[in-house]
Amino acid sequence: MKLTKKSHACVRLEKDGRTLVLDPGGFTEEDAALGADALLVTHEHPDHFDEGRLRAALEANPAAEVWTLRSVAERIAAAFPGRVHTVGHGDAFTAAGFDVQVHGELHAVIHPDIPRITNVGYLVDGSVFHPGDALTVPDHPVDTLLLPVMAPWNKISEVIDYVRELKPRRAYDIHDALLTDLARPIYDRQIGELGGTDHSRLVPGSSADV
Repeated sequence: MKLTKKSHACVRLEKDGRTLVLDPGGFTEEDAALGADALLVTHEHPDHFDEGRLRAALEANPAAEVWTLRSVAERIAAAFPGRVHTVGHGDAFTAAGFDVQVHGELHAVIHPDIPRITNVGYLVDGSVFHPGDALTVPDHPVDTLLLPVMAPWNKISEVIDYVRELKPRRAYDIHDALLTDLARPIYDRQIGELGGTDHSRLVPGSSADV
């Protein structure tokens, strides 16, 4: 697969001429979801789910479909009958030729006073894992981890321990729009030195084969 990093938590995966887009939210490019054959959304927060971007992708490609949790599906299913699929932990499906497994149930704790919402992660082709806003450990080896490095709900020690627990062959940063350029070398060094895996950062628009 070809993996292309978009801004913040959005990535595009391409294989055999088909494209899968994960989490085209409000912090990513306006056209991040366009051209997708399938779209996956981990949860309802606006930096992961932007209704306008999702609708634009579905309108641009009448064959495109979405897989997501109920809170997102309820927002768009009526406008695109038969094309929006509700999934949850333990589900498995094929989307545009990609085999997808669903792992996880809840968003990470932001603060005890803030109710936790549903969050699911997606393991694509048994290889690439996007956890959304949680440090979910799937019951399956992960080759390429899309690593949420900076969020109101995490700290770098948790990120490092997450990499250590999953033991992926490599990890690419996501959820990084809030991370300033001044801080990036610190995160690069500490995750790289302590995580125990090949840790890399792709600038938005760049790609890697996975």
